[in-house]
Amino acid sequence: MNFQKIFIPIACLVLLGAAWRSYGWQGVAVVAGGLVMWLLLHYTRMITILKKAADRPIGFVGSAVMLNAKLKKGVTLMHVIAMTRALGSLQSPKDTQPELFRWTDGTDSHVTCEFRNGKLVSWTLVRPGQEAAPTPDEAAPPAP
Repeated sequence: MNFQKIFIPIACLVLLGAAWRSYGWQGVAVVAGGLVMWLLLHYTRMITILKKAADRPIGFVGSAVMLNAKLKKGVTLMHVIAMTRALGSLQSPKDTQPELFRWTDGTDSHVTCEFRNGKLVSWTLVRPGQEAAPTPDEAAPPAP
């Protein structure tokens, strides 16, 4: 279960309740203004990322190898779109979990990312003439 979906609204209500108890309507107005500002900042960031991605071809990235090196487990799809400045090419059926997106570069190398509930779970790098490389966490440790 995603606790952010529950925790953030409850935290907002607690803040509003504390503001009401301490300062009355003036406190509620200040806290509500702060919450609206926070929502507008997130909305502006999302729109800016999507505007930059709209100018690039779907599923294209400058270097798949560099993308592979920058990826980390747990980052959101929006974060990966911000890194690549392009929407990924959807490889899985629409609206099913896990979601698979692919970014390809000019040398036909590509990174396929698996997202569950909007968070990156795993990814693989495939280069022409080479088998799929495992994620850095799955790579075997070097021999002694």
